[in-house]
Amino acid sequence: MKESSHYSLEELLTLMSVLRDPEQGCPWDVEQDWDSIVPHTLEEAYEVADVIERRAFDELPGELGDLLFQVVYYSQFAREEGHFGFQEVIDALMTKMLRRHPHVFPEGTLASRRQGISAAEVETRQVGSRWEQLKAEERDGRHDQESRSVLADVPRGLPALTRAAKLTKRASRVGFDWPDTRGVIAKIREELDEVEEALEVGDEDHVREEVGDLLFAVVNLARQRKIDPEQALRATNGKFERRFGYVEQALARSKRTLDEADLAEMDRHWNDAKDRERNSTKERL
Repeated sequence: MKESSHYSLEELLTLMSVLRDPEQGCPWDVEQDWDSIVPHTLEEAYEVADVIERRAFDELPGELGDLLFQVVYYSQFAREEGHFGFQEVIDALMTKMLRRHPHVFPEGTLASRRQGISAAEVETRQVGSRWEQLKAEERDGRHDQESRSVLADVPRGLPALTRAAKLTKRASRVGFDWPDTRGVIAKIREELDEVEEALEVGDEDHVREEVGDLLFAVVNLARQRKIDPEQALRATNGKFERRFGYVEQALARSKRTLDEADLAEMDRHWNDAKDRERNSTKERL
């Protein structure tokens, strides 16, 4: 047993190497490959987001560790196949961050960091604009003139709401956007009308397409208001769970089940849950 509770990064890499050892490692870890780990990576990233949104900071070190372990996994796969190792991951990250922060590291090295930067020099919008310009230059370097697109490199594996927000944010930078939220709201109403028309026709493929268009328009509204659509929907999911849980508990107190209750009764309990939440919010304020 290690005397100290503090382990090093090198020990973490050794741990992964042992787990993947075909002779002495863990059978489950040995069986894993690039594709089988991807779902776990997404799950761990969402668990980190959930802990942060709940402000459960005592759980955060463990969840961040789980996410870091995914990076170690991919690095081990790459090392085994002769592509790269964990050190190359660090090198690529450091090189990119130094290059993207010329206002802090003017020569692109840690040693060149500036001292006493004024607020005017690092004004948020200027820094953000420069960051995006540097990212665009990096994208240009990875694509030839014919295949280059403003929308290049928006990962297809992102959750659909997040990817929609990123796609439209990219397009907005070149002027393809509504001037204000009124235009987006008008588009939402237009898309909702088209959903209703598709429903009247009864063409399910058309309905599916129009519902997608409606969701895409709503994501644009969230983006314009600087709202992360995934975070907003996760918060609403949590709200739905709380209120529906109250409905279940209220029925249980009356010795009734969901199957025995009609919609009107469930609606009464639902509205009671909403009123209780609103009153609780007012009391906190």
